[in-house]
Amino acid sequence: MTNNPGNFGLPPHAAKNKELVEQRLQDVAAGSGLQETLTIEWRTKPQVVQVIDMPVDALYYNPGTHRIRAQRSYDPQLDRRLDEDAWSDESQDYLDFLLKAEPSDPSKRDKDFDALKQSLEDFRQNEPGLITREGILVNGNTRAAALRELGVAEIRVAVLPDSCTWADINRVELSLQLRHDTRRPYSYINRLLTIDEQVEAGRPLKEVARDFRIRESTAEQDLWVLSCLRDLSDRSAAEGVRLRLLDFEDAQERLREVHRAYAKESKSDVQKAELLKENRLAAIVMNFSKTDLRLIEADFRNRYLEQRLPAELKPAPAAASGRVIPGINRAVKAEAPQVAAARAFTDSVLRAKAVVRSQAKVPPAQVEAASTVFEAAHRAVEDALEPAGKDARVRKRKQAAPDRLNDACQDIEQCITDMVLASGARSLDEEALDEAVLKLKATLKKLAQATAQTIEVPGEGVEWLREAVKRDPS
Repeated sequence: MTNNPGNFGLPPHAAKNKELVEQRLQDVAAGSGLQETLTIEWRTKPQVVQVIDMPVDALYYNPGTHRIRAQRSYDPQLDRRLDEDAWSDESQDYLDFLLKAEPSDPSKRDKDFDALKQSLEDFRQNEPGLITREGILVNGNTRAAALRELGVAEIRVAVLPDSCTWADINRVELSLQLRHDTRRPYSYINRLLTIDEQVEAGRPLKEVARDFRIRESTAEQDLWVLSCLRDLSDRSAAEGVRLRLLDFEDAQERLREVHRAYAKESKSDVQKAELLKENRLAAIVMNFSKTDLRLIEADFRNRYLEQRLPAELKPAPAAASGRVIPGINRAVKAEAPQVAAARAFTDSVLRAKAVVRSQAKVPPAQVEAASTVFEAAHRAVEDALEPAGKDARVRKRKQAAPDRLNDACQDIEQCITDMVLASGARSLDEEALDEAVLKLKATLKKLAQATAQTIEVPGEGVEWLREAVKRDPS
């Protein structure tokens, strides 16, 4: 393995492991039995690598594995130690802990890990892991953790070529993880981080999306979401604590909803799009449901929330002034006062939640104050959602009838196309069509009668419908 600068380097027993790996590869090659191999993607081409047995306790967890990239921030001190010395017992124990932890809350043990452990106990190892010749686990970190708990002495692993680099390790891990098999998928945040890492490494987004078997537009959405989450984490910093990316692990569908709504709104009004984004992100931080989020539009704060907010959650934003970009001496227009007010509210909620989430690191008085702010904000939004929901139901009822007519028009347009095709093939059932048209005629009469009872001042369309029905005496 090439030890390039800027990576995790080599573990302390690299030479010893390499000697053992080489010996076992030679033993397998000299044997007369059936040899097990694994096909991997190696520098854009398929390559077959040999499988051997290795002592599981001799191997090292990969500190760069994408599986727990977000979860590393669970303990900032141990995370820093990982960067300083990834191969120490303390760092390897931390990786072992994270591999067994629930992705959204590492303080809890992952039920999926226990299921994997039970499967290994019942059926043994179905697929080999993958290591470097120095004994670094490229794939199979979680399986190695489970086998160690089970007391199994050896693990089956394929071996990468001796020329591999850390860039190779990352690419091979990713390609194996994205295969359609029984591997545990990356958690949501780890997937976002992996996509971002690949793009930052210079790979085209289209290529990265293909590796993840998603559309390029979905990958763009994921990068947008990750950018928002990093911004939220930065804005949450207070009292020496902040929210971590993994704190948003369970918000995948809600974050995607925010992106869809933002993209649609920004086509016509960027300021409204920013308002909508801030309003909905604040609701996500307070853990409101996806159904609730759909009630929150750009005008949610002005129409429903403002009058329900307590005074301490109505910070008066500083007078808006443009800022100058250093270096090029160009001014950037300041955000609108409404957007600034929405951001200030979101910031208050973020900082309060960060303090509440880190109770052990913050004085009790500050935790109590943060809890008061968070609960007040949650209560205000909850109260505001009630009239917003009523108005949404009214709008839906008002729009229901026109929507159904529009759908019927689309069906009739498709009917015209089908008729032309059927006529060309001489397969049109004219009698059935005639019966359907008569049914349409009767339905239109009912529609005209309904408009006479509900619409006092008819428009051009309704007037035409009524006249058409009057002209037909039948």
